[in-house]
Amino acid sequence: MADIIQVQNVYKSYWRDSFETSVLHNISLGINEGEFLALMGPSGSGKTTLLNLISGIDKPSKGNIVINGTDISKLGESALAKWRANNIGFVFQFYNLIPVLTAFENVELPLLLTKLSKAERRKHVEMALNIVGLGDRMEHYPKQLSGGQEQRVAIARAIVTDPVILVADEPTGDLDKNSADEILILMERLNKEFNKTIVMVTHDPHAASKAHIVRHLEKGDLIQEAV
Repeated sequence: MADIIQVQNVYKSYWRDSFETSVLHNISLGINEGEFLALMGPSGSGKTTLLNLISGIDKPSKGNIVINGTDISKLGESALAKWRANNIGFVFQFYNLIPVLTAFENVELPLLLTKLSKAERRKHVEMALNIVGLGDRMEHYPKQLSGGQEQRVAIARAIVTDPVILVADEPTGDLDKNSADEILILMERLNKEFNKTIVMVTHDPHAASKAHIVRHLEKGDLIQEAV
């Protein structure tokens, strides 16, 4: 099976004034379509930086990121924004829901940038919320939901455009154990039933155990695969 994600000899540095901070060093990584990969490592190891490069939020200083045949490291900002909207679903630790919008309206947000009609948008939103088990909470505001429910709304928002890849940055990091387990079961389902390729950053070995493959970063270097 061909790699849907190819990280090729990637370096990433940040400059502040004349001082360079090197974050990633010669990272190469291939991820197959339909794979569920967890990135682990201590704080500051470069996990989120690598996730941001794979999702097109940031660009490498050197090297290439090829997703589904497109070298996104060569795209301009406008083309990259369009590519992200069509290909990537984002799940964050702190949900990033808009408090004055209902669950339905939060999930609908990515679709407002598409050419879908209002009726088509409603169909997509209802389907996404039903997949995450919140079909009966569509008109609830974030403050009326538990943390686990808020994260499920965020996941519905991530999948409503039917993205090729889901990227998740510590998706269970702000949840109690029961809510975290519900989110992990949902992510497993999205991977197995809907064949979503998932790249998840986590510090939690229990969360990482749900992935097919676990890779470790340490001080910007990708070390051997966990057994």
